[in-house]
Amino acid sequence: MTAAALLLAGALLLGTGPCRTRRRVGTVAVGRRTARPREPKPDPFAIASAFDVFAVCLSSGMAVSAAAAAVAAHAPAALGAQLRRAADLLALGADPDIAWRTPEEVADEGCEALSRLARRSASSGSALAVGVAELAEQFRQDVGHAAVAAAERAGVLIAGPLGLCFLPAFVCLGIVPVIAGLAGDIFGRGVL
Repeated sequence: MTAAALLLAGALLLGTGPCRTRRRVGTVAVGRRTARPREPKPDPFAIASAFDVFAVCLSSGMAVSAAAAAVAAHAPAALGAQLRRAADLLALGADPDIAWRTPEEVADEGCEALSRLARRSASSGSALAVGVAELAEQFRQDVGHAAVAAAERAGVLIAGPLGLCFLPAFVCLGIVPVIAGLAGDIFGRGVL
């Protein structure tokens, strides 16, 4: 019984690592490792949701400058800067073609698309809300297609190591016995 207790104590101390066991028991206070804070990944649907909110604001009858100012606070950084700039210029009475022009430091895919749409809407008189809603749907589809492409790429990358593991096993268990059996038959009869 004593030998079993000693073996169990030794296994607990050595099996999981002495520091971890002592820390769990509470006899030794080992300093905790501080993990580096990770940068949060940007939300892939943030631009689409900002466009949705912008479209709803415009559909409810808000002025374009007021709707852009309302959405700018919660939009992604580049799109928010573009919306804030356009809202300020439109509120001051600037031409929509100038107000929706995208500065180079803010250039983003969503900003460019919204800028083109807003300038086209201002020049043709078409409803901006419908176009922004369609733009939001297009961005959602683009994010979905990118996710599917990433999943397919992961499947291809996983197949390589699996092939390297299963190919030797297939050769050893499938092909070598067949060749050995054929070689035994051929050399056993004296054909060669």
